[in-house]
Amino acid sequence: MRGYVLRRCLLALLQCLVVLLAVFAVGSLLPGDTADVLRGELGTPEQVAALREQLGLDEPAWTRFGHWLLHLFAGNPGVSLTTGLPVGDDIGRRAGVTLLLGVPALLLVTVLAPLAGTVSGLREGSRLDRALNTAAVVLHAVPEFVLGLLLVASVSVAAGLLPATAIGMEADDLLARPAALVLPVVVLTARHLCDLARQIRAGVAVQRHGEVAEHLRLLGVRERTVVLRHVLPGALGPAAQQYARCVEGLLGGAVLVEAVFGFRGLGEGFVEAVQNRDLPQVQAYALLFTGTAVLVNLVADLVAHRLAPRREVTV
Repeated sequence: MRGYVLRRCLLALLQCLVVLLAVFAVGSLLPGDTADVLRGELGTPEQVAALREQLGLDEPAWTRFGHWLLHLFAGNPGVSLTTGLPVGDDIGRRAGVTLLLGVPALLLVTVLAPLAGTVSGLREGSRLDRALNTAAVVLHAVPEFVLGLLLVASVSVAAGLLPATAIGMEADDLLARPAALVLPVVVLTARHLCDLARQIRAGVAVQRHGEVAEHLRLLGVRERTVVLRHVLPGALGPAAQQYARCVEGLLGGAVLVEAVFGFRGLGEGFVEAVQNRDLPQVQAYALLFTGTAVLVNLVADLVAHRLAPRREVTV
């Protein structure tokens, strides 16, 4: 087990480094840079060149990448080339908004998906199972931005029940008006809840009719004990990796949801950084998203490895 943990941690570090190199390379190959964006079409070539030298963009790519890594290891992700403010301050301000969306969505997925998947798997073929499967397939088929627009049109515009947008609101404003969070959280939750519930449902159905469960029933073990100690642990191993996909999906879905509902979160910040060719910001956002994805996948792999059934052989 320790050897597996060490190998996975080293692989996670390697993945982060590769992604950082890829992001830096792609950012360097994009047409134009921050100087072009700041000067715009009215800037002369001399002004653009002077600004590029002032921002250090005329240095070789490997030199700029090395400087950025040294500052990163020192706890300084850099300074925005467009605003002149520390990148960490901008990310910290926007992270509060994204967390207000992501944490409730993740909690709902964590609680509702195992419940729905377990009930559906234990009642395989019943009306409840068919109803839950039908709802999951329908919700999964609707893209997040389409579901968001449908909810805005029906719940906000037509019925006037909930706010349609959060334009101009910061984290403190959203805490004072939590109604603005309802529709975005529903949109973020829907697809990932369906994916995880279906994964757990399939695992429960397979484990429930497996050889181990049948043998335990023949030995007189109560059904409740069979389900709690053998069926659910066997189904949650693969579901742990699907749960990691859900966390990644919540980060990616935040970009669309924040655009639809006008939230100034990490998703919008990343899009603005790409549009402005602000490489320090792009790298910081990429590191945040990649680090989160690598961490949750690492934890999911360790959990799945721990829950995987093993057979001890004595020689």
